[in-house]
Amino acid sequence: MQRIEPQERAQISKRVTLVGALINVLLSVIKIIFGLVAQSHALIVDGIHSLSDLLSDAMVWFASHHSQHEPDEKHPYGHGRFETGATLGLGLLLILVAVGVIWDSVERLFSHEQLLNPGPVALFVAIFSVLSKEVLYHYTIRAGRRIGSKMLQANAWHHRTDAVSSIVVVVGIGGTMAGLPYLDTMAALVVSVMIAHVGWELGWPAFEELMDVGLGQEGLEKVKEIIHSVDGVEDIHMLRTRSMGGQVAMDVHVLVEPWLSVTEGHMIGQTVMDRLLEQVEEVNDVTVHIDPEDDELAPPTKDLPLRKQTMDELYRIWSAIPQFGMIQRTILHYRDGKIDIDLYFPLSCYTGEQDAGGLHSRLQGRLSENSIFGELNLFFG
Repeated sequence: MQRIEPQERAQISKRVTLVGALINVLLSVIKIIFGLVAQSHALIVDGIHSLSDLLSDAMVWFASHHSQHEPDEKHPYGHGRFETGATLGLGLLLILVAVGVIWDSVERLFSHEQLLNPGPVALFVAIFSVLSKEVLYHYTIRAGRRIGSKMLQANAWHHRTDAVSSIVVVVGIGGTMAGLPYLDTMAALVVSVMIAHVGWELGWPAFEELMDVGLGQEGLEKVKEIIHSVDGVEDIHMLRTRSMGGQVAMDVHVLVEPWLSVTEGHMIGQTVMDRLLEQVEEVNDVTVHIDPEDDELAPPTKDLPLRKQTMDELYRIWSAIPQFGMIQRTILHYRDGKIDIDLYFPLSCYTGEQDAGGLHSRLQGRLSENSIFGELNLFFG
């Protein structure tokens, strides 16, 4: 699937939301007015449901406007969580609306004088609502899937639920007109429960996202497969992901051979990052940590001294050895809880294998005085 740029993504979301808002305004006004005129409690409740759709469209518009902004000092990971917050707010709003309507419907069921008697106009309006909301659902869900917006897809399902609720209203109004006076209010009660269910279905995933829920198992397996395909990657560990407004940020520790240069390790990490961004559409931020050993299994090296302190210690224990002053380069390897050392001497220092062996023994012997040091390797050239 082709990656959609953030600005284009926001424009599509706004356009779809505007269309939905205009239709919801029209349906809300028609259903509430004709619900009052035609004496249908269920149609009035359905109008309130459409009004909640209008509020959700406003939230989507607001979130789309803010979520497209680039990362800044206060929001280094971008503004994708605006979508998450809007979705959670919409879910809570629907639940509150549903609770209020359920309360009113139950009161009406126990008070015969409060029951309404809808007429044919209410039935026609309910059928028109079903058709309108179903068309709006298909229009919105296609756009949501195209740009990978969970919020837009959630709003589409909200439209679908409104269409289903209007079907319930059609049944309720038709049944009441056929001589079952309770059916209209029962339909209002059913629609209210459906509204509450949609509120939960929207709100809970958004809440999980705010708690940094990560990719599902299928997504993680794809990510692992991509990382392992990079030449030079021995293994991975500490793979962590988190969702933010339909996008995913991740960090991972990549195990490479310990003798690789810093630049080669960096190249491997850069390749891992590039492939993940190219091949996993929802991933928009990757941090790769290059490890020369498995941090979860190897002895800790965090308490070992850095180069300046280490070199001071080497000067203390080796300064009496004549060849110490001829060392051209010192490479430190931090692994297995110790510091291994590579020493580079000029070729003139090499006077034979026996002398080189003797030099190694003297240096290694003094090195063994401090338990932080491990293997020593000498190179001449």
